[in-house]
Amino acid sequence: MKINKLAAACLLAGIIAMTSGFVTRLVHPAAPVEHHGDSHGDEKRVLAAYVKHSEEAEVKSDAPSGPEPVAALLASADIEAGKKIFKKCQSCHNAEKGGANKTGPALYGVVGNDVASHEGFKYSSALEGVAGSWTYDALNNFLYNPKAYVKGTKMVYAGLKKTADRAAVIAYLRAQDDSPEPLP
Repeated sequence: MKINKLAAACLLAGIIAMTSGFVTRLVHPAAPVEHHGDSHGDEKRVLAAYVKHSEEAEVKSDAPSGPEPVAALLASADIEAGKKIFKKCQSCHNAEKGGANKTGPALYGVVGNDVASHEGFKYSSALEGVAGSWTYDALNNFLYNPKAYVKGTKMVYAGLKKTADRAAVIAYLRAQDDSPEPLP
């Protein structure tokens, strides 16, 4: 009986050690280290690789998290390119005058309109909670990452990461209006 207890204690200790090592690697991932020569590795090399990985992570976290502004690009943005890019959006949105709502609201005249104000469309409560209008800056931020800009939005699109693409789509949407908003 004592031998069984001793074996169970050793197994439990091993499971705890493996689990804590696994959790530690999840919380503090180390950069992959190449081992040359013996299998024991060099502690200094491992530590240097971990410090380098940590410094790189700090540098990346200091990078701007939002999109680059598009205001300077809007005047020269290619509306036809924006129309082509907008084809990705057409499965959910309509940009034609008098166009019907789809999964998402119709976007004719959206630039400068109040957020969540298109008549006849049921917006998410998250989008209804956003005050203000669809300014060029607001559209730029939303198109960059909709879920980050309006947490809880029903829009599933991941966003447009290229600044020129966002500028082109915004210029296209601006052109879809009887009296377009003045450029910034």
